[in-house]
Amino acid sequence: MVRIFENVDISSRNSFGIHQTAAKIIEFDSNSDLSEIFRLHIDGEWMVMGGGNNIVFTKDIEKSIIFPRNCNIEIIAESTESVTIRVGAGLEWDELVEWAVERNLWGLENLSLIPGKVGAAPVQNIGAYGAEAKDCITNVEMYSPETDNFITLVAEHCGFGYRESVFKHSLKGRVIITAVEFRLSKVENPKLNYGDICAEVEKRGGATLRNIREAICTIRRSKLPDPAETGNAGSFFKNPIVERSVAEALLAQYPNMPLYPAADPECVKLAAGWLIDQCGLKGYSEGNVGVHSRQALVLINTTGEATGAEVIAFARKVQSTVLEKFAIQIDTEVNIL
Repeated sequence: MVRIFENVDISSRNSFGIHQTAAKIIEFDSNSDLSEIFRLHIDGEWMVMGGGNNIVFTKDIEKSIIFPRNCNIEIIAESTESVTIRVGAGLEWDELVEWAVERNLWGLENLSLIPGKVGAAPVQNIGAYGAEAKDCITNVEMYSPETDNFITLVAEHCGFGYRESVFKHSLKGRVIITAVEFRLSKVENPKLNYGDICAEVEKRGGATLRNIREAICTIRRSKLPDPAETGNAGSFFKNPIVERSVAEALLAQYPNMPLYPAADPECVKLAAGWLIDQCGLKGYSEGNVGVHSRQALVLINTTGEATGAEVIAFARKVQSTVLEKFAIQIDTEVNIL
């Protein structure tokens, strides 16, 4: 089924709560709807949105915005060690994590409570607490309006990197992700060597899937604001990856600076939140925008009246302050429109 809305205030459709107008919103339930949508309802530019959790709007949107609403989970293969599932792009991400934990399937538990839809997971290669979506993704299914065909892209061709994928670059604006396939493990494989996870898990009696999920949910709730109460887009900045020599020079000045492994063994990942905090910006605000008091990676809509322009101007100030103090450039993680 296809549902169409015109001239819509999208403040309730983006987690920052920014008031902008979309010329047309199109929701679809089934893959079979997509040909109809592009044949009958789209006569110009278009874009896809999920939960609107990783985006800042700076202007009204003249493009048609397409929202997948297919939420099915289907087991498509199973062995003694793993289960492969196909998940509709419109399902809430955390519902998928809960589904896996309930069935004692490993792989997604460290990504608990990340807001957004399943279809957005490969685009951003979402990650948290030492895990990334790419660790479990096997295929991404999509629709190409150019050819009116459905395509399956294997994970190896998705260009996954740190908050990166081909869907943010060469395939941006060209395909609509309809489903994602994941391979989940029946074999215990806890990842506890990140942040406070190990201590929180031990408080609950050990590394079971349920204990890990509950520990991560507790940690996230203690540090991150609920978008239903305070507008935000989650982590606004990426953790910068620098050469090991740069990190060592900083570590000599700041012995307590946290460091994390990077994919390149010659590099390490710094904590952007720690850098921002060291600049004295945690809890700082100007006008309608501020840095969250418990997690400096998160910018918040302090009054509910922030505009996209205010958010971006404030973010640039945070970036320039970090650059001046540490000579480190922190890049934005959110999509800016």
